[in-house]
Amino acid sequence: MKLGLTVSTALPTAVPRVFVSKIWRAWLGATMSVFLAFSASSAVAAEDAAQLSKDAHAALQSLYADVPAAKSLGDKAKAILVFPSITKAGLVIGGQYGEGVLMRGGKAVGYYSTAGASYGLQAGVQKYGYAMMFMTDAAFQALDKAEGFEVGIGPTVVVVDEGMARNATTATLKEDIYAFVFGQKGLMAGIGIQGTKITKITK
Repeated sequence: MKLGLTVSTALPTAVPRVFVSKIWRAWLGATMSVFLAFSASSAVAAEDAAQLSKDAHAALQSLYADVPAAKSLGDKAKAILVFPSITKAGLVIGGQYGEGVLMRGGKAVGYYSTAGASYGLQAGVQKYGYAMMFMTDAAFQALDKAEGFEVGIGPTVVVVDEGMARNATTATLKEDIYAFVFGQKGLMAGIGIQGTKITKITK
C-alpha cells in the first residue's frame, strides 16, 4: 500500500514540473533569439556620419512635406534632433535603438543615439523614426547633459499625433519640445518614446 501510494502521488507532481520546465526553456530561447536579432540589426544600423546625415535630412524633408505643422515648428526651433530609423524588437521584454543627427541652421552639429527598454504585450520587429524639435534654449541645453537626456525627465516633451498636427499652429504650440514620430505611412500613434535615453555619440 505504501509503495502504491508513493507512485501514485509522485506522478502528478513530476509531470507539471517537466511541462513548466519545457515552457520556460522555449520562452527563454525565443527571447534570446529576438535579442540576438535585435543586436545584429542595431550593429548594421550604425552608419557613418555622412550617410546618417543624408538619411536624417531626407527624413526631415519628407516629414515637412507631409506635415505642414512640423515645418512651421522646425523653422522656429532652436535645434532639431532627427532619428531617421529606429529598430524596436521584443518578445514580452523588448528594446529599441537608433542613431540620429542634431541640426542647427540646417547643418549637422552632432550625433546621438536613442535607446530604451519596454515590457508588455509585444512581439516582433518594428522600424520607425522621429524628429525632436527643441523650441527653447533651456530645452536644448538639457540635451547636452553629460549623463544623457531621458524623455520624461526634465523639459516637457509632447508627441504630436495626426489630430494635433492637423489643428496646431505656432500660436497654440507653447511647450519646450515637440516630437513627431513617423513611419512608412506618415505620423504614427502608439509608439512610446517615454523613458528612452538620448546620448551623444562620436562619429
